[in-house]
Amino acid sequence: MGLYTAVTVPDVTGEKRELLTILTDQRNLFRITVRNLTEEQARQRTTVSTLTLGGLVKHLASGTRGSTEQIIGRDENAAIDMAALAHDYDLLPDETFEGALAEFDAAVEAFDAAVVGVSSLDEMIPLPTAPWAPEREWSTVRTIVLNKIREYAHHSGHADIIREALDGQSTMGAISEGQDWADQF
Repeated sequence: MGLYTAVTVPDVTGEKRELLTILTDQRNLFRITVRNLTEEQARQRTTVSTLTLGGLVKHLASGTRGSTEQIIGRDENAAIDMAALAHDYDLLPDETFEGALAEFDAAVEAFDAAVVGVSSLDEMIPLPTAPWAPEREWSTVRTIVLNKIREYAHHSGHADIIREALDGQSTMGAISEGQDWADQF
């Protein structure tokens, strides 16, 4: 379950391509970490944290979808719905890991399309208010993409630790599996 297929960079040039290339690389590393998991493994806690691999997939899909809505909707009255985030890191009983992966892939595609669709990375986007940011803030599309890169890198680290504790797989181990050069390390 959850076999990984690499996501490719959208057909775009310039700085958009550079940013989306780095973001795509981060996403692909994350997807390698969560590849070939069973439903049970995706829900299993392997550290003292409550984080699971399936929960991280769900959270990143949700956050990516939210950023897409910010870019497209540009809602100057938006506020983060904290109640809606209550289970953002949890695969609920009626949700599946496969469904979370499908939502992740759809969210990634929609986000990239939104970034490709803006006329400039300097366009200012209103961010939703939140308990930690009660005043309206504005951000460029560029900064939103950079924040997505940071978020994926951050959660890829979580995922790698959880996966290694689960079955010993590390992302770099998975990438180098079967490669001649892997024995040198």
